[in-house]
Amino acid sequence: MGPVVRRPVAWIAAVVLFGEAFGIAALNWFLGVVVDRQDMSLAGLDPHMMSVSSKIGGIAFGLYFALCGLVALLVALRDRPPAGFGRVLLISAAVVHALLGAFTWGLVGWPAFLFMVLVLGLIVLLLMTYDRPAEPAGAAPPQDGAGGDGSPVTSPPAPTTP
Repeated sequence: MGPVVRRPVAWIAAVVLFGEAFGIAALNWFLGVVVDRQDMSLAGLDPHMMSVSSKIGGIAFGLYFALCGLVALLVALRDRPPAGFGRVLLISAAVVHALLGAFTWGLVGWPAFLFMVLVLGLIVLLLMTYDRPAEPAGAAPPQDGAGGDGSPVTSPPAPTTP
């Protein structure tokens, strides 16, 4: 896929990840409020602690997906591939979505599974469209004496022996 597809994929991935960040945080916050209002113990666990941990988990995952969305947004704005920590973050988000997709198939149903696969596909497509093909190891320099960037090609100095 060429450069025509790269930026729109990055924009769409950024919007979806930001939406998912908000949705995950809101859902976990809502579940925390429900648990707090029920005021019932689950196997002896403190209801307030379950409520607080649900809210903290929602905020943590929301920030994680928002950070992934920020990386995708920066990729879209700069039109450059994610590098370093951003690339690792997007790869981890792809793994998380693959695992969540596997769990949602059995626990929630196929619409949630399709959403997880869609997001997984967007992240993988984002990573793959910006992936540069590696140059062959034995690639010969151009015959006109200029390198790929226009600079002259020079041969390495010959080794000297005493």
